[in-house]
Amino acid sequence: MLNKIIHFSLYNRIVVLILSGLILLGGVVALMRSEIDIFPDLNAPTVVIMTEAPGLAPEEVEKLVSFPVETAVNGATGVRRVRSSSATGFSVVWVEFDWDTDVYVARQIVNEKIASVAEALPPGVNAPVLGPQSSILGEIMIIGLTVDRDKADSISRREEAPTSMSRLRSIADREVRPRLLSIGGVSQVSVLGGDVAEYQILLDQGKMRFHNVTLKEVLDATESINENAAGGTLYEYGNEYIIKGSVNTADTADLSRTVV
Repeated sequence: MLNKIIHFSLYNRIVVLILSGLILLGGVVALMRSEIDIFPDLNAPTVVIMTEAPGLAPEEVEKLVSFPVETAVNGATGVRRVRSSSATGFSVVWVEFDWDTDVYVARQIVNEKIASVAEALPPGVNAPVLGPQSSILGEIMIIGLTVDRDKADSISRREEAPTSMSRLRSIADREVRPRLLSIGGVSQVSVLGGDVAEYQILLDQGKMRFHNVTLKEVLDATESINENAAGGTLYEYGNEYIIKGSVNTADTADLSRTVV
């Protein structure tokens, strides 16, 4: 049979060239119309569960956070493997499903399972949240924000505040990150480094004992510092006025005048 094919090809070269061209053309057309990805997703449908546990050591995070979350999702429908990683104040759990499971169905299943876990976690631990849906083949880009030191020094000589590390962090959180997330194909933006702007209340134990003020009273007053209160509605001369008690402030002088 092979000898006949070789004999036919040698004595009918034009026909062989024409058939080869048609096969090549058909292959190109089939390739252009194919819906199969050249680089398929090599990862099984996976749902990532992230939980913040401020102040807990990795061992405590493993026992008090990661283990309860793993236990809750282990028996879910279609789950084939559960992995976790515990760091200082942070827990990540990966839940892998069968290959034929729709990823959005998997996210719904996990979301239902972890709804009851949040109530069983220790006080101070945030509720578990699902990570963004992305592929392991996704590209990671690192963007750095820097300050021109010469320009900052010249601004400082004019008695104006230069761009500090906390200012850079605020720019990254409030301006750069939302714009990057609005770009199609970007699933997650994590901001690292810099100084997070915060207000700190430093307690004087001697004054607290002198005025007979407890730590709980200070914490209760701190929680109510920036709570706006609704005052209802005032109807007058056919007009409707909304009354609101605005206590929300970012002025440290106003915060220091909070009554305990």
